[in-house]
This record gives sequence, structure tokens and C-alpha cells, in this order.
Amino acid sequence: MKKIFKTILLILLVLVGVYLIWSSTNKGTTLPPTLKIDVVESYGDSTEKGNILGVQAFMTPVDYASETNFKQKIEFYLIEAQKNKLLISEKTIVVFPEYIGTFLVAANEKESLYQAKTLEGGIQTMVLSNIGKFAKTFVSAPDSVKDKVKYAAFAMKAAEMAKIYQTVFSELAAKYAVTIVAGSILLPNPSVENGMLKATNGLLYNTSMVFDTKGKLNQSLIKKVFPTADELSFVCPAKPEDIPVFETPVGRMGVLVCADAWFSESYKVLKQKGVDFVVTPSYSNGYGNWNKKWTGYSGAETPADAKGSIGKLTLGEAWVKHAMAERAKNEAGVKKGVNVFLQGNIWDLGADGSTIILDDSAKATQQIGKAALVNLWL
Repeated sequence: MKKIFKTILLILLVLVGVYLIWSSTNKGTTLPPTLKIDVVESYGDSTEKGNILGVQAFMTPVDYASETNFKQKIEFYLIEAQKNKLLISEKTIVVFPEYIGTFLVAANEKESLYQAKTLEGGIQTMVLSNIGKFAKTFVSAPDSVKDKVKYAAFAMKAAEMAKIYQTVFSELAAKYAVTIVAGSILLPNPSVENGMLKATNGLLYNTSMVFDTKGKLNQSLIKKVFPTADELSFVCPAKPEDIPVFETPVGRMGVLVCADAWFSESYKVLKQKGVDFVVTPSYSNGYGNWNKKWTGYSGAETPADAKGSIGKLTLGEAWVKHAMAERAKNEAGVKKGVNVFLQGNIWDLGADGSTIILDDSAKATQQIGKAALVNLWL
């Protein structure tokens, strides 16, 4: 009996050893990020007042493999903007798309994750190689969270994600002396303590952040108020009244994260607090939806003033008519704004959309599905 027990114990120890070796090797990738810009365009007349630069970033899993890759990819867009004379020291607002930081969940994982064809396959690899940490986070997930697998996958990597996110955007904002609206990132109960971004235990929020021209992270975080249907099972909504306004060198700025730009409640807050311009980081998953008929709001009831457009406008046309470009002007008296969408081949999620500009009128740039710099002079 003792011999059988020892044999079983030995087998278990060998299996544990094999797992530990497997889970800790082949981390990251030697593949570099793809550095390419396809379109650069400007709206309005060049002035010394400043500008809003929308970065329609094209991202792939490899871009998130390490802090080095992520920084190289993000800085590439700033270098290209500088070459095109679109960065004015202290007077440029650079806006990155929603979820630009969220996929840092893939940082420093096994190389096979970056080659996975589907997000599900990538998550399975990540969970298996972090099984202890995942299990601990899964069982401690808040009771209100419906999709505890997605919650645990992001929450267990939160500290690492937050560190890379802040380090990269802080350093680049200071280096190029620009204000950066750093898209968004999924973090549990995020806050800023003594200038440092902290992720603690709690519900996940889709959060945008602002870094000033010295690289300092603003203490006011922009948490998404109206998560979409895809997010509601694991992302917590914030309150409209908590939407902050930011003093920048070129005026008072409002930031609305993606779907928040569809709701009058958001503009009521911005009008009360007073803003000169609005920026909206967005991500529209899937391919081809931009030119398909719009089916209404995602995750909330479509308001009366937009119901008539269901089935008549395309999704892209609806974004122009019923989101930031028209609502900011009509409901908050704002005359300038930029709404930028994430592009890329991010596993099988897809990415759609084009950059939308509010200037003399509301307009969408040509949909190209590639990287672009879209500039609006103030």
C-alpha cells in the first residue's frame, strides 16, 4: 500500500513539475509590433490655439505582449504625428480609442496566446498558465458579477495592466508635452493614490484616464456609465453625475466613453459643468456592422428621439446623428469634438468604425479599417 501511495505521490509531483515548467516558459514573444500609418488628415484651419488629434490605432495581440511592445506601438503614432507637424507643445489633445489598454490583459503570457485564432482560445491558454491566481480571483468575484470567467481573467491581471498602462502613457505625455486621453482600460475599482493608479478588489469598470503635459495622471477617472450588452455581464456602470470635466491648456474638456455619447444624461452633466469640446474613445467590435442597418441602442432602451432611425440608418450614420457629433452640439452647446474608434485584428473580436468629427458640422471620415491620424484644429 505504501509503495502504491509513493508511486502516486511521485507521479503527482512530476505532473506538478511539468505544469510549473510549462506555465513559466515561452512567455512573451520576440515578434515586434507592426508600425504602419495609412491615413493622415486634418479638419479646420491650422492655428496656434491648438488641436485635438484622434489616433485611430490598429492593434494586434503582439502589440500587447510586453510593456516594450505596447510603448513602441503607442509612441509610433506620436512620432508620425510629430513628423506631420500635428503636435503643438502644450496645446495638443491626443485621444486614443476605447479598450486600447484593456488588451494588456495579454501582457507577458505564453507565446501561443498571441498566435491564438480566437479570444476564447487565448483566454483558455492564459487561464491554464495562471490557474492558481485565476481560481482565487474567480471564487472571490463579487456576487453581482454574472460572467465570473471574464471578470477573473481581467481582475487577476489588473495590477500588471495598470502599471504598464500608466507607465507608458505618462512617459509619452511628458516626452511629447501633450495631453493624452488614454482610451480606456478594464480595471477593478480603480483609483489614483499619491499619483499612482491603483486597482483593488471590487467590480470592473471600463475607465478612461487623462495624462497632462507633464505626464501626471489626473485624479478624476472617467468610468463608463452605460456599458453595452456585451459588457453588462462583467462591467459595472458608473453614475452620470460622476462624469468629470478637465481643465486643459486649450479649454475645458469633456470625455465620454463610447456608448455614453448616445445618452442625453451625459450631455446634461457636461452642460451643467461647462465644456469647450468633447472627446469620445470608442470600440465597435465585429466586421462590417458599420455599414449595416442600425438595430438600436445596445444594453439600454433606445430613446424616443432615436427610435425612428432604427432600420433606416446604418450604424455609422446613427453614430453621427445620435451620438457625440450631434448631441454635443444640440444638447450641450459644444462646437468641437472627436470620436475615435479602435481598429485591428484582435483575435476574432473584429473592429469597425471610422473617426467622427464635430466642427462646423458633424461628419464621419472614410471607413478604411486601418490606422489613421485624424486631426481637428481648434
